[in-house]
Amino acid sequence: MAEYVLKFADNRGKIHQKVEEADSEAQLRESYTQQGYLVYSVRAKAAAGLSGGILGRRKKLNLERFLVFNQQFVTLVRAGLPILKALDLLAERLSDPKMSGYLKRIRDEVKGGALISEAFRAQHVFPPIYVTSLMAGEKAGSLEEVLDRYIQYQRLTLAVRKKLMLSLIYPCFLIVLVLLLIVFLVTYVVPSFAELYNSMSAELPLVTRVLIAFGTTSKDYVLGLFGAAALCVFGFRWWARGEAAQETLDRMKLRLPIAGDIWIKFQVSQFSRILATLLTGGIPLLPALETASESLESRLLRKAIGSAGRAVKEGKPLSSALSATGIFPPLSIDMIEVGESTGALTTMLSSVAEFFESDVNTRMTAALSLIEPAIMIFMGIFVAFVLIALYLPIFSLADRLG
Repeated sequence: MAEYVLKFADNRGKIHQKVEEADSEAQLRESYTQQGYLVYSVRAKAAAGLSGGILGRRKKLNLERFLVFNQQFVTLVRAGLPILKALDLLAERLSDPKMSGYLKRIRDEVKGGALISEAFRAQHVFPPIYVTSLMAGEKAGSLEEVLDRYIQYQRLTLAVRKKLMLSLIYPCFLIVLVLLLIVFLVTYVVPSFAELYNSMSAELPLVTRVLIAFGTTSKDYVLGLFGAAALCVFGFRWWARGEAAQETLDRMKLRLPIAGDIWIKFQVSQFSRILATLLTGGIPLLPALETASESLESRLLRKAIGSAGRAVKEGKPLSSALSATGIFPPLSIDMIEVGESTGALTTMLSSVAEFFESDVNTRMTAALSLIEPAIMIFMGIFVAFVLIALYLPIFSLADRLG
C-alpha cells in the first residue's frame, strides 16, 4: 500500500488535509466520496512533496485554444458521445500538438479508471478553477452545465484581457519609438556634428559641449550599455520569480498613484468572477476561496485571500474577512456584505466583477488619453533641445560672419 496526501471538504465546507494509505488513488477517492466528502485532490506523497518546486511550476496554456477545445468538448458530450470517445476524437483532431498531447495522456488516465477532473489535474497545466469545476460537475452529475458556465467565464475573462492589451499597444509603440529616436540622435547625429565642429575649431556654447560629450561617450559604450541593460532585465526577472519578490512588487504596484487603483480593481474583478463561477457550480465557499486564490496571478492577493479563508473557517462573514486584509476596495466589501445579508452572494459577486471591469476600462481609457500626449510632448521637447544645441554654434558663426 502507498501513502497519499488527501485534501477534502466536509459537508460544512471545512477543508481537511491528511495522509492516508491505500492501494490506489481511485480507491481512496471512491472511499471518501461514498462517505459524502468533496475530495479536492489525491496525490502520491512523494509527488506532493515536489509540487512546490520546479516540477510543480505551472506550465503555460494557450487560453484561446483551450476555449475552443471546451466548446468542442461540450458540444460532443451534449450530442451523446461518451466522455472517453469525445476525448479520443479531440486528441486526434486538434491542430495544437501540445494540447493534443495533454488530451492523449488524459484519455489514457480516464481509460485506466481515473476521474476526468483528476486526469486534468495530473497534467499540472490546466487552471485550478477548471479542474474544480469538473470535480463539482462529476459530483452533481451536471458536467455539461459546468462546462457551459466555465466557457462563459472564460469568454468574459479573455474579452477583458484582450481589450486591456489592445489599449496598451499604441502607448508601448510610442515609447519604443521615442527610445529608438533618442538612441539614434545621441549615438549618430550628435557625434557627426562633433566631428564638424572639431574641424572648424569653433567655440561652442556650454549646452552644445555637454550634449557632444554625452553623445560621443555614449557612442563608445553603446554596446556595453545595451549589454548592461539586458543583464539588468535578466537579473530582475530572476529575482522576481521568488515569492517574496512577487509580493514586494505587488505592494509597489498597489502604491502607484493611478495605476495602483486600476491594478487592484482588475485583480478584484478577476477574483469575484472566479468565485461567482465556482459558487454557481455548487462548490462550498471555503474550497471555492482556495481555488479562486490559486487562480490569481498576484501573490499579495493570494496571501490576503488565504488569510480571509482562515477567518471564514473560524465563523466570520466573507465581507468582514476580506475587509480585514486592508486590500479590497471598500465598495467591493459593501456589495459582498449586501449579497451575504440577502442570500444572493453569487449574484452580487458577478455584479462586483462587472462593475470593476467597467471601471477599469474607463480609467484605462482616461489614463491612456493623457499618456499619449505626454509621450509626444516629451519627444518634441527632446528633439527641439538636441536641434537647438547642435545648431546654436552655426547660428552664432553666421552672426559673426554677417
